[in-house]
Amino acid sequence: MPNLQGHQRSIEFPYVHGFSPVEQERLARQARFLEHKVYQSIEFNNVDRVLEVGCGVGAQTEILLRRYPDIRIAGIDFSEKQLAAAHDRLRDHPLALKRLTLQQMDAGNLDFAPASFDAAFLCWILEHVPDPEQVLAEVRRVLKPGSRLYATEVMNAAFFLSPYSPHLQQYWAAFNEHQLELGGDPFIGAKLGHILLRQGFRNVRTEVKTLHLDGRDPHLRHEVLQYWSELLLSATEQLLAARRVTPDLVAGMKLELQKLSKDPELVFFYCFFQATATL
Repeated sequence: MPNLQGHQRSIEFPYVHGFSPVEQERLARQARFLEHKVYQSIEFNNVDRVLEVGCGVGAQTEILLRRYPDIRIAGIDFSEKQLAAAHDRLRDHPLALKRLTLQQMDAGNLDFAPASFDAAFLCWILEHVPDPEQVLAEVRRVLKPGSRLYATEVMNAAFFLSPYSPHLQQYWAAFNEHQLELGGDPFIGAKLGHILLRQGFRNVRTEVKTLHLDGRDPHLRHEVLQYWSELLLSATEQLLAARRVTPDLVAGMKLELQKLSKDPELVFFYCFFQATATL
């Protein structure tokens, strides 16, 4: 059973998707759906202790434990709700036995001694934090010399769909504006290399990971559109409450998504970034 250490806070950070059980299950599906893209270039052989920053509901944690059977993971997250979901997901998981601890912690003020970890893993977390540079500075502090870091992040300006769908594009703009207002950065993927260099990391490399689907693979294209539709709709409640969108705009977007799902001319494109660096 993973060790869930004592909670330090009773507040939640602002999160554009919310913390409902439905959203927590969506995160698990997302991790599995994008696993082949996210983990293509990640290598944790001959690594012992890995710090997972922003472990959330434990979806990526579960994949890490399965793919790299020799590592031990310390998963940290600010959210009590997400950590509780991670504990429920992994408490009886045989791969987590003696290999996982979960702890509530502020990623910008890590409660670990310097040089505590052999590697760090961050996935879809820096887009949500108000000060990603401070988070990476803290990660650098707790890594041993020669350690490797992997950071995977969004680049939401890259989203493209054809045929053009005006309601969907307006909704997507509102989605990104709301995330910026919450203190996040939906475009941080393209900035990772520069930020890591500024924080003193070496051998910084970035890789663009693309999802580009058209009529050459209609089945996968349909799966990707379904996945993306779930992601879009996961923020609807918050966007409506913040008056970023109207019910009519949401209804129009949903209708466009239905039409796109049946359109043989659909083209989908999105890319995200993965950075690798050493200390």
